[in-house]
Amino acid sequence: PKYEIVQRGKQWDLRTVDPEKLKEEFAKAPYKHIEIEDLREFIKLKLEELLNRNSTRAPFAQRFAEIIDRYNSGSVSVEDAYAELVAFAEKLGEEEERHTREGLTEEELELFDVLKKDGLTKAEERQVKLAAKSLLKRLREEHPKVLVEGWHCDGQSQRRVKTAMEEVLDARLPESYDRRDFSDRCAGAFELMVNQATLGHHAAA
Repeated sequence: PKYEIVQRGKQWDLRTVDPEKLKEEFAKAPYKHIEIEDLREFIKLKLEELLNRNSTRAPFAQRFAEIIDRYNSGSVSVEDAYAELVAFAEKLGEEEERHTREGLTEEELELFDVLKKDGLTKAEERQVKLAAKSLLKRLREEHPKVLVEGWHCDGQSQRRVKTAMEEVLDARLPESYDRRDFSDRCAGAFELMVNQATLGHHAAA
């Protein structure tokens, strides 16, 4: 998919946009605040879409809010605010394609983001990716089935899911994960699955 803004017949592909060229065009635009508002609204909608796919993208929302707050307060010029928004939109385009670069589905990427930690080697990153893939396969495809309808509302069903998750992650996560790392990642992955179930995402068949 292309990440485009259609504006008075002009199309911008934010994956290949030339920021300097856009600055030049923006400098000539007669209604600069309208240009910024159009770009702000586009980014807002794109950001909401990406957050719905992957909850670990919250720092993008914080960064966007900071840019808008500075613009609204008048602490940056309209030209600088526009340049920041263009650069930010480029980053969103890169983020939307990250799962492809990582060789993961969107759902696997979200789980990978929850499971990974700082300081991993490339080999350990590959292990964590395999752990994410294996965990989703265990939860959604293998038997005995644990993600039954309404599992997140029942204590016994929750315990079965937790046990299945811990078994997979204990076998798959790198040895560099100490007890605290393991506990934190298990808790984060379980919270992610509960949130998804609560929102009706990836509901059990």
